[in-house]
Amino acid sequence: MRTRSWHRDDAEFAELLARSYLALIGRKLLPDEHRGVEAAEWLYEAPFGLLAHDTSPDPLFVYANRRAQRLFGYHLDEFIGLPSRLSAGQQDRRSREALMDQVRRHGYAQGYRGPRVTKDGRPFWIEDVTIWNLVVSDGPPAGQAALIRDVTYGTSGGPKVSSSGDVQET
Repeated sequence: MRTRSWHRDDAEFAELLARSYLALIGRKLLPDEHRGVEAAEWLYEAPFGLLAHDTSPDPLFVYANRRAQRLFGYHLDEFIGLPSRLSAGQQDRRSREALMDQVRRHGYAQGYRGPRVTKDGRPFWIEDVTIWNLVVSDGPPAGQAALIRDVTYGTSGGPKVSSSGDVQET
């Protein structure tokens, strides 16, 4: 994948995300009526978090939609170019890397739940996550993307509040 960032109106990147998701997961990433720039804008404003990183030896984020920016507490210009390993706390990076290796080998992973950390160090859990390779027709994967459907905030000692506002007793 290019080491440049992908913008909210980048139809080429929206197509790469959608085509790869359909090929590997077997489902559509966005509604049929959205194409081109409209598809890119829909993904940027989507109700789920969406991130992508490149294939650098220490992968760098190249895309973060508005929901992902809010979840992690970064502005877009801070997110782009950030090593993706920093999305997890120091103690959780090995398990995150094992997951990324699995995705590189098998193409995708679904139903993932894992700890993450905001820019200011607050822990949270990403839930019901799908991670997939960004597939180009004439070569190796161009990177990886993650779709985050839900998030849980809180500690293991008390009630947790999910991003949908539901209180869950632990």
